[in-house]
Amino acid sequence: MAAEAGPLDEKAERLVKLAIAVGGGLEGAVRLHTRRGSASGLSPEELQHVAVLAITTVGWPSAIAALSWIREELEKSASLP
Repeated sequence: MAAEAGPLDEKAERLVKLAIAVGGGLEGAVRLHTRRGSASGLSPEELQHVAVLAITTVGWPSAIAALSWIREELEKSASLP
């Protein structure tokens, strides 16, 4: 497995995968990696920070779209029983 091939811990791995999805503008992957990151113990602030950091790389429109997808997923998980 690719995750086992390097020195990154699970938290860093989850953030990197989310960042790649954000950079690629892949809505489904952003949502998936938000859910997985949240389930792994990442805070909403940490997950949202990935999209904020993307502003200077992918531009405002792409970063804000990703931020909205992340927030929607976080809201969905917060409303679960």
